[in-house]
Amino acid sequence: MDLRRFAREERAELAEFLGTLTPQQWAAPTLCTGWTVHEVVAHLVSYDEIGARGLARRLVRARFSPDRANALGLEEYRALAPGDLIAVLRRNPRPRGLPAAFGGMIGFLDGLIHQQDIRRPLGLPRTIPPERLAGALRVLLFALPVGAARRLPGLHAVATDLDWSAGKGAEVRGPAEALLLALAGRRAATADLRGPGVDLLVSRTEP
Repeated sequence: MDLRRFAREERAELAEFLGTLTPQQWAAPTLCTGWTVHEVVAHLVSYDEIGARGLARRLVRARFSPDRANALGLEEYRALAPGDLIAVLRRNPRPRGLPAAFGGMIGFLDGLIHQQDIRRPLGLPRTIPPERLAGALRVLLFALPVGAARRLPGLHAVATDLDWSAGKGAEVRGPAEALLLALAGRRAATADLRGPGVDLLVSRTEP
């Protein structure tokens, strides 16, 4: 599984997609509570070009809190215009810095999940290549900041369109994309899931 290649493909497709959005769509809400499309993209690129020293400075300023570090990056990059944010993506087709960590896993998952965060509320779905979607599900539980590992206990997640399942307990069944987003904490995606474990999963997601 080539996570760096997956990350490059996701970022290239995201840049193309973002280039089609209107100013009104850039200002629209996303599945990330309280964040607009503009803010999600600003967050997504906020680690690409700061380098190791910049990352260290940001973490020190954030007192080593990932949430505060994300907030600092967002505050800096939200000032960029949409075209400039897209340009950062295009300048960095291969993740650099923190997004390149763990073989590109962070950059890959961020690109894939955040694109869905944007697309779902806009009513602009896509078909994610099965290879990438299966790859995201396989590494999801190892990406601790995503939180899937703490949402899965007591549940047996089963994809209906891919050969993938995980966990033990009450079954939660549905499309792989919906399972990915729900395990990443997106409550809106649980509407596409079925099974006796859905209510438990819903209780572990953000409204």
